[in-house]
Amino acid sequence: MNNTYLSVVIPIFNEEENIPTLWERLSKTLQENFSNPERDWEVVFTDDGSRDRSLEMLQAIANQEPRVSVVEFNRNYGQHSAIFGAFAIVAGEVIVTLDADLQNPPEEIPKLVAKIEEGYDVVGGWRQGRMDNDSLFRTLPSKIVNAVTRKTTGVKLNDYGCMLRAYRREIVDAMLQCKERSSFIPALANSFAKRIAEVPVAHAERAAGTSKYGIWKLINLQFDLLTSFSLLPLQMLTVVGILIAILGFILFVGLLTYRFVHPEGTVGGVFSLFAILFFFVGCQFIAFGLLGEYIGRIYQEVRDRPRFVVKRIHKQL
Repeated sequence: MNNTYLSVVIPIFNEEENIPTLWERLSKTLQENFSNPERDWEVVFTDDGSRDRSLEMLQAIANQEPRVSVVEFNRNYGQHSAIFGAFAIVAGEVIVTLDADLQNPPEEIPKLVAKIEEGYDVVGGWRQGRMDNDSLFRTLPSKIVNAVTRKTTGVKLNDYGCMLRAYRREIVDAMLQCKERSSFIPALANSFAKRIAEVPVAHAERAAGTSKYGIWKLINLQFDLLTSFSLLPLQMLTVVGILIAILGFILFVGLLTYRFVHPEGTVGGVFSLFAILFFFVGCQFIAFGLLGEYIGRIYQEVRDRPRFVVKRIHKQL
């Protein structure tokens, strides 16, 4: 009989320096708040192709604690794919995601679970004091992602970048039915949720190691967000095409009027050619935008590539 109530999902990529402290603090929090014979807990780690001793250390934890499982990927697929890999095997009614860098303390988990129990489908963490612990290089891209996500999803949350989040089981099951390879989990979850909340959580400096999100990963994440949840870039292309066509047409009419009003005047033929060129270039942009609109919709429907390949699942027998 499955009596697992809470599942904690943690993606791991080269975090050998943080794993001992992470497990010590996490296991203490779970034991003190969720150890109940009728409502137990579990932890699912995903080793996302680590090249250090992370997998070995996770295996040791799983061998000692029967409530711990380790999903081993055959290579690195990224944080969100690693979370989906754990989602596929979780058994809890409430699922909490947590980063391994200890910037969001495991001790905050009970706060999110309590909010879920008030009847919410998704509860996000809102990192407090982040400006004191993170550089402008980290906070500025985060503000941009948050602004774009709010605009794209229509859900006004303060912090989409915090991975300390709680989901009801039905939300996770709905996300697992989505097969697109690139997906931004907080936004995807909100698209299925009826009641969404946000709670303040503590934020600290990374305990050890270095961040796995460089500038290019942040850019790729932004593209994933835009292409997975919105056709806005294609629609903007269409709008730009319309504006160029209008400006070209106005210029053409202006030149034609000038010819009639001042027949003795001279207007270089190159300007007329530019007017005609701008007009047709604008028309081309409109056509490309409309074509891209259809291709974008088809692209959203036909993507069926695997997000990851699971090499092995480690669990105490």
